[in-house]
Amino acid sequence: MKEKNITKGVLLIACGASSFGMLASFVKLAYRAGFTTAEVTFSQVILGLVGMFFINLFRKKQLGESAASTKDIRQLILAGTSMGFTSVLYYMAVSYIDASIAVVLLMQSVWIGVVIESIMTKTFPSKIKLVAVAIILFGTVLATNILGDKIELDYRGVFLGFLAACSFSMTMFTTNFVANHLAAPKRSFFMLIGATIIVSIFTFITQVGPNNFEFMRSFLASMTDNTSGIRDFDFTILLNWGLLLALFGTIIPPIFLNMGFPHAGVGLGSIISSIELPVSVTVAYLLLNEPVIAIQWIGILLILSAIVLMNSQLIFKKTKN
Repeated sequence: MKEKNITKGVLLIACGASSFGMLASFVKLAYRAGFTTAEVTFSQVILGLVGMFFINLFRKKQLGESAASTKDIRQLILAGTSMGFTSVLYYMAVSYIDASIAVVLLMQSVWIGVVIESIMTKTFPSKIKLVAVAIILFGTVLATNILGDKIELDYRGVFLGFLAACSFSMTMFTTNFVANHLAAPKRSFFMLIGATIIVSIFTFITQVGPNNFEFMRSFLASMTDNTSGIRDFDFTILLNWGLLLALFGTIIPPIFLNMGFPHAGVGLGSIISSIELPVSVTVAYLLLNEPVIAIQWIGILLILSAIVLMNSQLIFKKTKN
């Protein structure tokens, strides 16, 4: 592979990961504008789905490009449901904790992915991966400043953030194995259908349903003390924050990452994609004025170094080849 192709891959992955890293801050700003989690997630996936539909409609087909079989479509839609769960859980977490903390919790998907891989392949993780996992866990303690005297972490946000990381790990695992012979935009479109199904169900259960049916309102009120989202769906979000979230969350990242990884390779690509973490924390600091102290940056650097360590063998193998 030529050097210019590797450079192209690195740039594409960096842009895709950076785009995804901005999401948490945009969601926070949408919340401040008065929009609900249901409105934020639904607007993102539905506009992303429409956008991806037109991208597939007008893009130039590659010579010999494979058509999606019924099995491919079914598997991609099923895999896409984890994308929907990730969006819902992650954005709910952001409503309880700082965006800079939420993204650190989401990055736990790195070591959770190691666990999933170990279970699915029935093999024990290598020593390098175990060391990397230990570094990530220690880095997380520092990055969240959980030992600080003034730290106030809402347990609901932490729990939801961890669940989002588990869901995100499943998304990453399935996308590496499901219908890889299809073009990236086509795979993204079918996966977004699955995500839209999950988000639509969430929107109905938490907002549309309770707003129109008394029994659903009573049930939701018995489950949570936060019923502010029970109201008419505010479709104006489709004209502002929804467009921004769809562009940076469901259109740019999957296309750029799927285009970049074949050029950069899995090892280097995984390292470059971790730029999402410092980008997210920096954007949260600049846009939301969220405080980030020195010990948190040390934790972030430890997490990034663990990702480099975990993928070092893949890079060395590629260099030798």
